[in-house]
Amino acid sequence: IVAKSGETPVLTRPDASQNVLEIGTGGGARYLCLRGFELTGGDIALRLHDCQNVWIDQCHVHDCPQNAITANSHDTTALYFTRNEVHSTGGTGEGFYIGGNDGVPVASRCVLALNHVYDTGGFQGDGIEVKQGSWGNWIVENTVHDTPYPCILVYGTGGRAPNVIERNVCWNSGDNVMQVQGEALVRNNALFGGAIAFHSGDHQGQTRDLVVVHNTFVNAGLCVNLASWGARAGMVFANNAAYSQAGTAIQFGSGSSGVTFTGNVVRGPVFGVSSGYVSGAGLSDFTAVSWDGSSRDVTPSAASTLVGAASDAWVTLDQLDGALRTPPYATGAAQAD
Repeated sequence: IVAKSGETPVLTRPDASQNVLEIGTGGGARYLCLRGFELTGGDIALRLHDCQNVWIDQCHVHDCPQNAITANSHDTTALYFTRNEVHSTGGTGEGFYIGGNDGVPVASRCVLALNHVYDTGGFQGDGIEVKQGSWGNWIVENTVHDTPYPCILVYGTGGRAPNVIERNVCWNSGDNVMQVQGEALVRNNALFGGAIAFHSGDHQGQTRDLVVVHNTFVNAGLCVNLASWGARAGMVFANNAAYSQAGTAIQFGSGSSGVTFTGNVVRGPVFGVSSGYVSGAGLSDFTAVSWDGSSRDVTPSAASTLVGAASDAWVTLDQLDGALRTPPYATGAAQAD
């Protein structure tokens, strides 16, 4: 179901007694694409129920009294959300609400890519939230900003395939810019300007099997909070840039026993670990970065401390813009030109 070339069909309703669009009720939806629509008004703008292989592409979803897009009433698999613009939500306020609390229900093998999510509202207002037990999902190249709760919030998978969170750019959260519980690969993200840039701790499950590599975290206050990492299985924090203007760069709330911690560059104090990092010069290490995220070019400058600081054992093949990473390998999300 695709918009006519040059036209933007609008789906709406004048009150909040029903959602604007429901997909997958009365027997389920399979192999459906919705592209190029504007959805506004109603209660929830778009709610997906019993859905598999459903693709929501290039839609503009905005100004709804509740969440913008939800998939939290049935188990779902192979949902694709790409190139959508999502903003101005109410109620709990999530831009994307994928999966349910405590693994009931579960979303698996979904893709959230190239979406622009901003100005979420309500009394929570997460940008993209993937709930506990949802697994094998790919959250990639989204731009998320100006959210009261985390720009991106991902729980654990309950022992199933990890989620992958990469090449996202997020800024200006009233909470943690990105929060990830565990069982995930977090790489090549650039996060700026929140209460905390990156937070990881127990939530609806325990923190475990979390690999955080080649990200750039920049914040005025506390930059990285690794709240419950000590003595947990499979914990890696490598080749990340963590720069705080006037606070702590990295803190471990429960110690760093068993954590692989290497190749990191920081500005500000580090608590809970005594090696695996060097001190950077400040924002002059980047081409054009501000503490609040209004400037976000995290490419290392010519004389940057980041250049050559990465641990070869944890180098990723690509970088923030998807280009190949080449030696000398730089710490952080981007490689020097």
